Amino acid sequence: MKIAIVTGASSGMGKEFVLQLSQYVNVDEIWAIARREDALKALQAATSVPVRILPMDLCEATSFDRLSAILEAEKPDVRLLVNAAGFGKFGSFEKVSLEDDCRMIDLNCKALVMMTRITLPYMQNGSHILQLDSLSAFQPVPYITTYGATKAFVLSYSRAMNEELRGRGIRMMAMNPGWVRTEFFNHAFQTNGGEVQYFNRLYEAKDVVATGLKDLYTTKKQVSIHGFPVKAQVLMVKLLPHSLVMKIWLNQQKKPKNNKGLTAK
Repeated sequence: MKIAIVTGASSGMGKEFVLQLSQYVNVDEIWAIARREDALKALQAATSVPVRILPMDLCEATSFDRLSAILEAEKPDVRLLVNAAGFGKFGSFEKVSLEDDCRMIDLNCKALVMMTRITLPYMQNGSHILQLDSLSAFQPVPYITTYGATKAFVLSYSRAMNEELRGRGIRMMAMNPGWVRTEFFNHAFQTNGGEVQYFNRLYEAKDVVATGLKDLYTTKKQVSIHGFPVKAQVLMVKLLPHSLVMKIWLNQQKKPKNNKGLTAK
């Protein structure tokens, strides 16, 4: 049985990957992983490809034990893995709890590595892995400190692993979007006391995911970036000293932009 596995599938870009991936890969079933079972059930009715829902909290070690057991029992041919699960918190470090800092590391980094390693034995030549990353991976980001650091890890990990997997014919790519209008902000704003309020552009999840899938299957890019303005920003960040980049970022936060409606729920 040929399958695709998508984490963080209950909303946002994870959900969009489930809806769009059939345009690029032929699978018998999509395994959708997220905490919210009700949202996963709703997703089953929205796609032409059969969806198997796997309600799991990827911050819990038992979730990986369960997934490993299912993979071992069924031995599917995993044609695509999308690691889209993740979350961030905005605000000064005093406002973001130590627990949230550690959960960001656990979900954004540890769970991503665990999913990759657990799934790889069931992949073969022609399989693909997409790691959902972030524009923040390219620079230190005050007041999005831990989240940005986790995404820097994802970028480095994805680039290096892609080289290691080349000999097996398996392709791994990081996808590094800018600001995307999703439920991400519902969590991120819970600790935001106005430290982060400048959002130069807000993209739609369906457009960013379409770019990511196209880049994964039709190019040899190590990194997928949606939108020329974001690509230009990445180039500038590479050329400028990080001390200057952080100063520019902090000055921008003094001028609110595109922040209406981005509130905690």
